[in-house]
Amino acid sequence: MDVIVLNGGSSSGKSSIARRLQELLPEPWLHLGADTMVEALPPWLLGGEEGIGGLTDGDGTVEVGPAFARLDAAWTLGVAAMARAGAPVLVDEVFLGGAASQQRWRAALDGLEVLWVGVRCDPAVAAAREAARGDRVAGMAAAQASAVHEGVAYDLVVDSSQASVADCADAVLARVAAAG
Repeated sequence: MDVIVLNGGSSSGKSSIARRLQELLPEPWLHLGADTMVEALPPWLLGGEEGIGGLTDGDGTVEVGPAFARLDAAWTLGVAAMARAGAPVLVDEVFLGGAASQQRWRAALDGLEVLWVGVRCDPAVAAAREAARGDRVAGMAAAQASAVHEGVAYDLVVDSSQASVADCADAVLARVAAAG
């Protein structure tokens, strides 16, 4: 397995599952994703029409501008290049474009062994986690809970509102082991 893609809405538990997988997998895996990419952006792209809006204010809707889209496309290809170079990668992602986002990742990861994991979470549970975190705009978790999964195909789906982080990670680990 070269890449494990965890897709889910904000506060669904992707990062916690990825961190647990890093503890369980028999070799070291990099954990990269949407938050890593956003943290790498210049501050002026965090808002406005060119960058990514809705991360610090608004109703929870995230808007993507052309400069962000260009950098995000390059980021995706860069993550794929790391996997091709021999670094297994846990991708912690939010498919804001649903099926179109997955297609972009599929194209970038072509030729690599990928496990596609949907991380679902009841919108009310995700919203409660969002409020407890305090670092997300209210409404983002509920807005993304279902939308990021529309038209997306998975090898495995876990529900972090029904299962613990450890149980979700164990389910992913079992699929990795079954794949060889």
